[in-house]
Amino acid sequence: MESKPVTNIRLKLVGEDGNAFFILGKARRELQRARRSDLWEQFRKEATSGGYSHLLATCMMYFVVD
Repeated sequence: MESKPVTNIRLKLVGEDGNAFFILGKARRELQRARRSDLWEQFRKEATSGGYSHLLATCMMYFVVD
C-alpha cells in the first residue's frame, strides 16, 4: 500500500538537474509558492539526515513527485 504524501504539492524532478542542492532549492521554492514555508525546516532536517536516496525518499514523503 502506497502512503499519501504530506502535501499535495507537485515537485517535478524527472528531466531536471539531479544535484541534491538543486532538489532542495526546488523543494523550498515549491513550498513557498504553495504558502507552506512552515514545513521547510522539518523537510530540510529530514531530507539532509541521510544520503541522496534518503533525500529522494523524503521528497516522495512530502510531495507528489513527477
